[in-house]
Amino acid sequence: MNAAEPALMEVNEKQQGAVPRVHQGVLRVLIAAGGTGGHIFPALAVAEAIVRRRPTSEFQFLGTARGLESRLIERAGFPYRAIRSAGLKGIRGWRRVTNAAVLPRTFLESLGALRAFRPDVVIGMGGYVAGPVLLEAALLRIPTVLIEPNASPGFTNRVLSGIVSRAAVGFEETAKYFGAKARLTGLPVRRAFFEIPPREHRAPFTILVFGGSQGSAALNRCLIESLPTMAGRPWHIIHQTGDRDLSSVTDAYQRAAIRGEVRAFIDNMPSVFAGADLIICRAGASTIGELMAGGKAAVLVPFPGATDQHQLENARALERAGAARVIEQADLSPARLMAEISDLLASPQRLLAMESAARRLANPQAAAEIAALVEELAVSQRGLQKL
Repeated sequence: MNAAEPALMEVNEKQQGAVPRVHQGVLRVLIAAGGTGGHIFPALAVAEAIVRRRPTSEFQFLGTARGLESRLIERAGFPYRAIRSAGLKGIRGWRRVTNAAVLPRTFLESLGALRAFRPDVVIGMGGYVAGPVLLEAALLRIPTVLIEPNASPGFTNRVLSGIVSRAAVGFEETAKYFGAKARLTGLPVRRAFFEIPPREHRAPFTILVFGGSQGSAALNRCLIESLPTMAGRPWHIIHQTGDRDLSSVTDAYQRAAIRGEVRAFIDNMPSVFAGADLIICRAGASTIGELMAGGKAAVLVPFPGATDQHQLENARALERAGAARVIEQADLSPARLMAEISDLLASPQRLLAMESAARRLANPQAAAEIAALVEELAVSQRGLQKL
């Protein structure tokens, strides 16, 4: 069977007036998401919203073998399949050649997954895996939904804009990249973040520092250098470092005799968010969505190596709304960081105003709206029965 035959079978079945799926009442969704928590957590939020809407739904997640996917996705109860993939954007030299050599295998493994699972709809979160999967799904005439949570789309999602069926976008300014296909849904975030209650800000203050699921060397280094100036302040630090810097950061806190909790990874982030007065972090789309949903004031340090500076665009969007302050990494120093933290913690009213601004940006129904969009495509284009 060649790559076009499954699509031709679907067309023939429709021409004969038959419902083309044997699983007429079961929604089958394949989700391509992987590499970092920024891809995985929004994908899980959407999958959980689909289950709430249609409990008999069946899923297949695709991702890489080297990321967090297998642990987080399987722990959430969804089946996971790893495929080989590698990026090209921003990669140069011999590594670009070796990454390009992986692409044929990526396309073959993506095609195998699509044929084996036969989804009604394919969802892509961007990144290395989503590109080949969504492209092949479109060629097979399977409806596709691209989720673009960044204020400025990355390279892969801009390329995919012309072939996907729909694009669910997190910011109003992002819709222009996708034209009539765009649906402004907001950022899909786990429900637990929306359930975080407002916090009364008073000493001792809790400051949460994290650099994404893999940690941030720049943030870790700046915090280590800032520790001597924290002595005697009524602050409690929760610092997520990533695996690589866990030992060195832990040693630094012990030498400085600073109260703090140093962890490689935080599993229950909503709970830690709830106890934080201020958050110091990167500005990936998943993090931005969680700050908005949880109503948390933040000092954002965008990762300068992010594709097309999308983290800086995300951070500026929150800053314009009055929900965050931004320090570009080139300007990050212990003196600058400590000045921002001290200024914000000195004014609980300022923190409350930032929290209110963050909540106004959030859409608690974002994941549910994307789930409805997925079902709409399955009903109209694949013959799925309405509930």
